[in-house]
Amino acid sequence: MDLDLTPAQEDFRAEARAWLAGHVPRTPLASLETEEGFAEHRAWERTLHAGRWSAVSWPAVYGGRGRSFLEWLVFEEEYWAAGAPARVSQNGIGLLAPTLLEHGTQEQRARILPAMASGETVWAQAWSEPEAGSDLASLRSVAVRTAGGWLLSGQKTWSSRAAFADRAFGLFRSHASAGRPHEGLTYAMFGLDAEGVRVRPVGRLDGRPAFAEIFLDEAFVPDRDVVGTPGDGWRVAMSTAGSERGLTLRSPGRYVAAARRLVALWRAAADPGDTALRDRVADAVVRARAYQLYGYACAAGGPRGAEPSLTKLFWSELDLALHETALDLLGPYGELAGPAGDAPAHGGWAEGFVFALAGPVYAGTNEIQRDIVAERLLGLPKGRRA
Repeated sequence: MDLDLTPAQEDFRAEARAWLAGHVPRTPLASLETEEGFAEHRAWERTLHAGRWSAVSWPAVYGGRGRSFLEWLVFEEEYWAAGAPARVSQNGIGLLAPTLLEHGTQEQRARILPAMASGETVWAQAWSEPEAGSDLASLRSVAVRTAGGWLLSGQKTWSSRAAFADRAFGLFRSHASAGRPHEGLTYAMFGLDAEGVRVRPVGRLDGRPAFAEIFLDEAFVPDRDVVGTPGDGWRVAMSTAGSERGLTLRSPGRYVAAARRLVALWRAAADPGDTALRDRVADAVVRARAYQLYGYACAAGGPRGAEPSLTKLFWSELDLALHETALDLLGPYGELAGPAGDAPAHGGWAEGFVFALAGPVYAGTNEIQRDIVAERLLGLPKGRRA
């Protein structure tokens, strides 16, 4: 595998770096899990879109640059190295958009993707239910056929971004006669301000509404907002899940940048005699670099099948290791949150740790991902789910 970029790719990296240097806010934005921070991050999406950096790998007709997967990886490296804000549009750009490009209609792409790229429409993910999290196929929310569309009823929970977002995408049981749990499902998009939809924020560990419950009472969805064939939603949803667990949601550049910040923190604040902590820093750097090389291998045509489960295990545990090591290095000082004037990195390590705690749970728990790896990749007999 050739790890050298072409002159054109190097030019692309330089262009991205220069633009980010001139536009990334000098003061960190407020947490996107607050109303104020959400608005600030939406404005940042507009800035990215104005520079044509909000969706670099999309076709230009939808607001992208038509760049390759490798160039997307390069952009992500520069994005996170520049200390740019977290993407409030990530559920849309990273999850729904790839799904629409694979399963959506031309009309859906033309109608939905430009507004997503510009930050005009921010999307929430509405999959989990009170008794259907990692076991998504046990969901109970329903879609009932009506004239011109479907009536959605039920309850979704732990819906990321739903507290302040505009629209959501979810999975609903539409064909009661289907024989198996993952059959007879329909993938639908709906407005969070639509009649029959009620949103109730759910506080995270720090009290901020990073999630929400969504209650649907015969909310109408027109046919044009169904993705794929009604009743075949599971296949469409697995496309979204592949993006969520793989490289699309959590690019290597994010972890490489965090590892570099961790090394800088070590050099600035650590006890050189603490070899145990030093080894943890080194281990995190090696793992971040390994993830980066895995991304390059995928760009070169490497395997990208059931591997998203492996990838999800890797990045979720790496994220925790990076932030736990940083907080151990900082000691009690590291627990200061963003509003504290002397909080390290404006509270970034503490907030990042709170977010990383959820990594082994969302996008399918790590226990489920290990089952998938054991059964589908290694061919081992079924265990707890048999």
